[in-house]
Amino acid sequence: MRIRKTTPQDLDRIMALYAHARQFMAEHGNPNQWGPTHWPPEGLIRRDIASGNSYVCLNDGDSVIGTFFFAYGPDIEPSYRRITDGAWRDARPYGVVHRIAADGSEKGIGSFCVNWAFAQCGHLRIDTHGDNTVMQGLLKKLGFLPCGTIYVEEDDFPRLAFEKTSP
Repeated sequence: MRIRKTTPQDLDRIMALYAHARQFMAEHGNPNQWGPTHWPPEGLIRRDIASGNSYVCLNDGDSVIGTFFFAYGPDIEPSYRRITDGAWRDARPYGVVHRIAADGSEKGIGSFCVNWAFAQCGHLRIDTHGDNTVMQGLLKKLGFLPCGTIYVEEDDFPRLAFEKTSP
């Protein structure tokens, strides 16, 4: 597998990956994270691509099998400024991964994408819905630590916040 920046030509495939992810989440006890709002909207994905923050994961045959948003910088995620029931562990600039989705055609796509993002910056913050036990398990497996609760603009469901830093 390898990672590259998303191109506009990838848009249809990415939207299909998100449709698959919504169905997968609903079937695994997490119907509210993206389902009711049909998240993420195509306009947002177009902006992610234009800003250079959208990435795709390719298999060995160069087919797109996963996608995610990644950005890095000081205070890069406004919704992370307020955290309740805990605290962030590291105040240094950090990377964020959002909107990660895979087609399930190969084992380890999510791990590969998150590990790639961590390798870019050595400090990641990620949030997920309380019902998304699949993502929570992945993050814990990859060494992320729970930090508290954050809130997003998209809906009224609180998100569990996780962080991983390099020494």
